[in-house]
Amino acid sequence: MFKKILIANRGEIACRVIKSARKMGIQTVAVYSDADANALHVSMADEAVHIGPPPANQSYIVIDNVMRAIRETGAEAVHPGYGFLSENAKFAEALAAAKVAFIGPPVGAIESMGDKITSKKIAQDAGVSTVPGYMGLIEDAEEAVKISQEIGYPVMIKASAGGGGKGMRIAWNDDEAREGFQSSKNEAASSFGDDRIFIEKFVTQPRHIEIQVLADSHGNCIYLGERECSIQRRNQKVVEEAPSPFLDAKTRKAMGEQACALASAVGYTSAGTVEFIVDGDRNFYFLEMNTRLQVEHPVTELITGVDLVEQMIRVANGEKLSITQKDVKLNGWAIESRLYAEDPYRNFLPSIGRLTRYRPPAETASETAVVRNDTGVFEGGEISMYYDPMIAKLCTWAPDRGAAIDGMRNALDGFEVEGIGHNLPFLSAVMDHEKFVSGDMTTAFIAEEYPDGFEGVTLDDRAVRRVAAAAAAMHRVAEIRRARVSGRMDNHERHVGRDWVVSAQGQNLGVSIDADHEGSTVTFSDGEALRVSSDWRPGDQLARLDIDGETLLLKVGKISGGLRIRSRGADLKVHVRTPRQAELAMLMPEKLPPDTSKMLLCPMPGLVVKLDVEEGDEVQEGQALCTVEAMKMENILRAEKKAVIARINAAPGDSLAVDEVIMEFE
Repeated sequence: MFKKILIANRGEIACRVIKSARKMGIQTVAVYSDADANALHVSMADEAVHIGPPPANQSYIVIDNVMRAIRETGAEAVHPGYGFLSENAKFAEALAAAKVAFIGPPVGAIESMGDKITSKKIAQDAGVSTVPGYMGLIEDAEEAVKISQEIGYPVMIKASAGGGGKGMRIAWNDDEAREGFQSSKNEAASSFGDDRIFIEKFVTQPRHIEIQVLADSHGNCIYLGERECSIQRRNQKVVEEAPSPFLDAKTRKAMGEQACALASAVGYTSAGTVEFIVDGDRNFYFLEMNTRLQVEHPVTELITGVDLVEQMIRVANGEKLSITQKDVKLNGWAIESRLYAEDPYRNFLPSIGRLTRYRPPAETASETAVVRNDTGVFEGGEISMYYDPMIAKLCTWAPDRGAAIDGMRNALDGFEVEGIGHNLPFLSAVMDHEKFVSGDMTTAFIAEEYPDGFEGVTLDDRAVRRVAAAAAAMHRVAEIRRARVSGRMDNHERHVGRDWVVSAQGQNLGVSIDADHEGSTVTFSDGEALRVSSDWRPGDQLARLDIDGETLLLKVGKISGGLRIRSRGADLKVHVRTPRQAELAMLMPEKLPPDTSKMLLCPMPGLVVKLDVEEGDEVQEGQALCTVEAMKMENILRAEKKAVIARINAAPGDSLAVDEVIMEFE
């Protein structure tokens, strides 16, 4: 077995590989850029080597820099994680030339499967069902439009060397095909150093289901069930689960056997994933093969008990697989929610900054429930603009799907993140959405259910009352503490009022509180009473309460005259007032936000790549105004209505902060 391996990656996947290597008694080497000098993976590894400036194309994907780190440390093998150099054949060749083991597939498999055009041709030759499309190289935008017209809209424009949703666009007409081709080409060149593009038919109402394969160099290949990855945004997976709530045993077996046949056809070894598009009749079509470890591999590990990273290391060491297809049993249900540094209230645009608070739920494992959090960050650390915005993968397992969803709801409620925009509220909303709960979703789920973006969750009346009762009980505890601190009378509780008005989500609820040593009974003006007990104390940012025998987890913050309470995707300002204060509050004028309708504001920290207009130009609704790049993704900002450009305040190459004014309109 290897004595030392180098992880040519960063963030949570580097930390994940280190954990398995440590369990196997293997020493690890981390590599890092200037931006990652204090990163978690650097502190976890036994050794760490600096490999360059923050941009990935000057550090993590510079093969010579990684090879230097290998030579300096004497690493015998390299695990590439995902992204970066994980599917780079030249990197695998450089390792082979240096007699360093690549913990991944052979060069030939990377070249044939890593290139989406070649892989589709091989899949067709192997008898695998494929999506109609144009497999040749496309020279320019006009040729892309012509091909798209021949295939028939909608089409998917994809980078041949792409992955992770980068270099990918859906086009529904000629203008979008022309625009999408150029953006895909730019993103592909920036992220992968390869700007080749191909086009295929976009299958409407699809489900994205993938098969995990594992093969050794002795001719053995098995499949480890499937993963449902249909909850996607901008072609980037957000929630994954295993198994799929849609597949039956017959379809699973057929997909698994085809996946293994394809892997065998290219002499594949190591862990890999064959992705399929599946329609409503369970017809499946080959999409692509990822010749690496997938981001969502933990859900497969949770339902099979197989450590995929360990198996990859053993295969790279020349060992035979220790399990056969008959040994693979799918046990229970697992769900993964990806925590992204992005603001769901700003159309999920990237967010950067310092994690002033980062408290994941405790990782636990029992026969009935598992909570796992794969992460690469820590409280006080920085979220950089240079890399992918995913900062953690929260996973839950349970004997059945319903229990796994319940476990995820509670884990999300207890996950504390402050200092940056993040998608925890959205993930909570998905867990409660009827389509997800029923398993009746497609890859269009987010676009269909949140067409105008995510604006938070509106709680039903029962949930509002539970939050109101909790807020009233917590307010009473805070008032008693204030009375004690101020020195008012010995019996502090006697001087804390009984009657209050709780304002939450547009409702004013009159309540009376009767407290004892076990908790409080909160009675509403209509006579309904809720029993509340908790050990919450003022200053605690996470409250765990029992309300009539049911657990309620709330994130709690102080605001003027009340509490900011977040629960199940809702973000509420809750005020607890005396009846007289509530009466006066009704007379207060509403503070209106400033008018920014005549300004184009930068929606996230980013780099201005291109300006499409000049001062004095008249623009139409939907017209492209400029392109801003953030976290390796290009974002085209468009006019919301017809207007004239009065002033442009930014130029290509400028780095802008959130809400910085890019241009003004007459």
